[in-house]
Amino acid sequence: MSRTIIYTYKNEEKTLTFTYEKYRSIHEAVADAEGIDLTEYLKMEQQIEAISDKKAVRNYRDNHFRKLGFGTITLKPKENFGVGKKPKS
Repeated sequence: MSRTIIYTYKNEEKTLTFTYEKYRSIHEAVADAEGIDLTEYLKMEQQIEAISDKKAVRNYRDNHFRKLGFGTITLKPKENFGVGKKPKS
């Protein structure tokens, strides 16, 4: 199932369709959408994961993406519909 990412890149808000079949994380998806190569970043992230906790990895990721020019990166909330209800078009 695909989701929508809402993100800010260089002070411009953008949206992107996202699926875990293609990307490991929403951060990889937005970087790919903006044409940014994450090869070196992913190597460093793996090294930090091996020696530290999730908080350190999250801090490294957030700081790295901030340096690349990204602001907020988040998934659009899911809309839940009751049984027999359809989304409004």
